[in-house]
Amino acid sequence: MNMQVTSVIAPPAPKSLDAMKLPIVMMRDILLKTMFRKNIDTVSELSRAICLPIPVTQELVDMARAQKLCQATGTLNANNGNEMGYELTDTGKARALDALAQSEYYGAMPVPLEVYAEQVKRQSIRNIAITRDQLTSAMGHLILPDNLLDQLGPAVGAGRSILMYGPPGNGKSSISNGIRDAMGDKIYIPRAIEYAGQVITVYDPIVHSAAEEDFDDPQSLRRTSGRFDTRYVRCERPTVITGGELSLSMLDLVYNPTARTYQAPLQLKSTGGIFIVDDLGRQEEPPQKLVNRWIVPLEESKDILALQSGEKFEVPFDTLVIFSTNFHPNEIFDKAALRRIFYKIKIDGPGQEDFLKIFALVARKKKMPLSEDALIHLLKVKYPTIDNIYANYQPVFLIDQMISICDFEGIPYQMTPDLIDRAWENMFVSEAHIEH
Repeated sequence: MNMQVTSVIAPPAPKSLDAMKLPIVMMRDILLKTMFRKNIDTVSELSRAICLPIPVTQELVDMARAQKLCQATGTLNANNGNEMGYELTDTGKARALDALAQSEYYGAMPVPLEVYAEQVKRQSIRNIAITRDQLTSAMGHLILPDNLLDQLGPAVGAGRSILMYGPPGNGKSSISNGIRDAMGDKIYIPRAIEYAGQVITVYDPIVHSAAEEDFDDPQSLRRTSGRFDTRYVRCERPTVITGGELSLSMLDLVYNPTARTYQAPLQLKSTGGIFIVDDLGRQEEPPQKLVNRWIVPLEESKDILALQSGEKFEVPFDTLVIFSTNFHPNEIFDKAALRRIFYKIKIDGPGQEDFLKIFALVARKKKMPLSEDALIHLLKVKYPTIDNIYANYQPVFLIDQMISICDFEGIPYQMTPDLIDRAWENMFVSEAHIEH
């Protein structure tokens, strides 16, 4: 596979407290809360917990000591390479409790929004050069018309927005997933970001698949954490897939009143990756309204979010948005919205020739022998009843049905006109009226 994966520039690890660009009291309080909640007593463990290099963590501990919020225990911890142990003083415990009452957040130091915005530029989805080979190998399991890749390639490379439309069951979702697989490189996702003293958690194990964790082993001669800022997690480019359940409120910051912290909305979690809106037109909100919500972000590469206080602020918007719908675009959008979606790609059902290719491919994969009689029956008797409209999902559906029937009847896998009829009945519901 000819992959042209360029390595993303990693966020550099902070060298000092001053370089962090975070309020000093916030950093000190996160340190105290982490010591209190996790019961940690050495600098190397603290460094791992708050995701800062050991020298910067030591600087923070020394500051808390100077303020008489923590003290050295006077014992060297034999289990931890004879490191000095630290504990909170009574004043430190009181301060930790007070800080927890204001916000339950502890652990990884957040990354200031302006610092994160710089990293977003370094790993922008628009910097990816996707080649035809990469796209072809990621879509290898799909039988697609040649001209489809001609359209998809430039659309993905531009990293803007794509509308895929066409009849259901023709692989719009599989194509979206193929685009994601073609990307192949890794980016850095912050565990949390900070704006105006508020913490917004971003890293979400459900959306982000971590590549690997790096941490410092005090025993080791080769230090690893200097390689990049461990407040970030190195991940695959994220993919968020939403369907009929998507509502406008899911695109707002989520405030947790108990923890007094915010959680990033879906589109912020998908920064540097792909946001797929599947089944557009099946949501409670009209498609036009959903697309209007994206217009400014798509055009200006920034989104606007609001805090509980009502204060609005800008966050980077660096996401390839893929809308997928079974409706014709003119039925669900006005011209202004359509003009703002950069690429519109029609995904049609296969012709008879491609349909047969897919059918043969699926049959071979599922070890179902092909039968000329059964295929002639399917094409000459069955398909004319639905105006010879083929869809990509049908071969898998029909062959799976025949396999289930053969399993049930206890006969070897086979294809016959009779089995085709039985499988076909399950693919379409008869129009007969049901008396209530």
